[in-house]
Amino acid sequence: MPVPQFLSDLLQLLLGLAVPAAFCTLAAAGVSLRHEGGTNFHVNGRTGKWVLWTVIFLTLPQLLSWIAAQGITVPSGSGSIGTSWLASMQTIFTNFVNQIVVAKFVPVLAAYFVLKACLDGAAGENPLASIVAALFLMSLSATMQLMQGWNDGSQYATTDMLASLWNYVVGQIMPAAAGLACVGAVINFVRHRPWTRLILAAISFLSVSGLLTLFQAMAA
Repeated sequence: MPVPQFLSDLLQLLLGLAVPAAFCTLAAAGVSLRHEGGTNFHVNGRTGKWVLWTVIFLTLPQLLSWIAAQGITVPSGSGSIGTSWLASMQTIFTNFVNQIVVAKFVPVLAAYFVLKACLDGAAGENPLASIVAALFLMSLSATMQLMQGWNDGSQYATTDMLASLWNYVVGQIMPAAAGLACVGAVINFVRHRPWTRLILAAISFLSVSGLLTLFQAMAA
């Protein structure tokens, strides 16, 4: 039985809104970094949840193709919206996200976190969480392009993108975090405060891949 035109258009609308929705979830991940920050980032909390939703939105067509490969009939995700008012909704929401959320609101939000970092420092609190959140939001468009580049178009694009994200975090973010931990250790040493914990943290940041391999060998 052919799929009714309205349902087909509704599917096209949802698929068309996937990338703008991914921008929103990625911005929410940046905001969550502020709440989950400090010297210990609980990235498995709300930040991890929003990043996971970003990956799902970016690979939604590939997920549907995997479902179709299992023998379940799924309407085609290609084509355009035939219903004019649904097409207008997609255009309006996409323009809202691109022209207001990404171009205007996110930079203002990043500026707020820069101000918050200054206030945190003035109050004697750790400004690291606000700094990281501001940097994340400032690089939102570049991060989105990076993640879209990881989409290989296969049926397993979702897990492949998560694997690429893991490799990026381990290969790019963790060495930078290790360097910051060493700087913090030097500052604490000069101020006669505990510094060995930061050195151990730097070593563990640089050994994440090795620790994973060790755990896999132990579990085998």
